[in-house]
Amino acid sequence: MATFLVTGASRGLGLEFVRQLVGRGENVIATCRGDRSMSELDGLYDTHENLQVMELEVADDKSIATLGRQLEGQAIDVLINNAGMYGPRSLSIGDLEGDGWAEVMRGNCIAPILIAQTLLPNLREGAGKKLVFITSKMGSIADNRGGGSYVYRSSKSALNAAVKSLSVDLAGEDFVSVVLHPGWVQTDMGGPNALIDAETSVSGMLRVIDRVGQPDSGGFFAYDGAVIPW
Repeated sequence: MATFLVTGASRGLGLEFVRQLVGRGENVIATCRGDRSMSELDGLYDTHENLQVMELEVADDKSIATLGRQLEGQAIDVLINNAGMYGPRSLSIGDLEGDGWAEVMRGNCIAPILIAQTLLPNLREGAGKKLVFITSKMGSIADNRGGGSYVYRSSKSALNAAVKSLSVDLAGEDFVSVVLHPGWVQTDMGGPNALIDAETSVSGMLRVIDRVGQPDSGGFFAYDGAVIPW
């Protein structure tokens, strides 16, 4: 039985990660924002002794630091940095503005790395030593043939670059750091016309998480295990 920490766990992929992980008997620490709009997560909490729910505002440095203090001395095997945002969808060149772009960059790149940094002592105590970051194929520079989506694409490309550095810097401690593309998923972010449901995406990503080892660290994988070009 391993201990997983999942961010953004109140809905969408994060909630599905929690559902599948507690269902297979793992210990799960689920974090979500303090608005408590998480009735499904509350239901899982009420019925699973292996689930712990904690408050985290990922874009707030103080909230990240508080989580670190609350978890001091608690081993974590796998960190799944799932929380993120799409940001403005319709902005094209000529309409871009800095504040909204910076907010998405903060949520999608800076916050996940700061969370990983804060929880490194916990991960060092764990046996798994896996750091997983949910990214998007839209962050692939090689795959970008459609243009547009400046804000979201750039935030995920930045995350990918940061995780690659993390994989190099932590290699000596046998950490495995990877970025995962969940596919186009039927969630609030993906919309109803997406190609796969959350259950399919998460079950695939968990298979990838379970199998990756040190040789895979720094890799960019899809939910079905396919390697995605940078």
